[in-house]
Amino acid sequence: MRHVLSALVQNVPGVFAHISGMLASRGYNIDSLAVGETEDPHLSRMTFVIVGDERVLEQVRKQLEKIVTVVKVDDISSQNYVERDLMLIKVKAPPGGQRTEIREMVEIFRGRIVDIGDEVMMIEISGKEGKIEAFIDRMRPYGILELVRTGRIAMVRSHQDTT
Repeated sequence: MRHVLSALVQNVPGVFAHISGMLASRGYNIDSLAVGETEDPHLSRMTFVIVGDERVLEQVRKQLEKIVTVVKVDDISSQNYVERDLMLIKVKAPPGGQRTEIREMVEIFRGRIVDIGDEVMMIEISGKEGKIEAFIDRMRPYGILELVRTGRIAMVRSHQDTT
């Protein structure tokens, strides 16, 4: 089972290394890990995608909560949340029909062409993991030269007032 954890941590040197090292040393399978500063420059948010059963999830939470620099840990998997992944992909794109096909595919996937060379195109795509994977599959026949992804980030949706 796949779980998305969101941890608010102090924005101090070494926190990322400490937390990721602790999880790795205990053998937890981290599918994705992303970290970035929040609206408060003293805090960062770490988004973990952990693969495992409820017991694994509970153990990871307990281990994270023991770390002094961790302010709060939430399992947002069971909540209504928005999840995104960002990818830059460089593909072979010689001028002509093939380049036109790639441009059309980028439009369909709501991506952006961020760089064009004589024979190469760099594309930015963001969205859910499935969308990213589908775009990668569509680009394989053209020749993927390089690919980089951020890992998933997630945020719980606003609660709607029903009154």
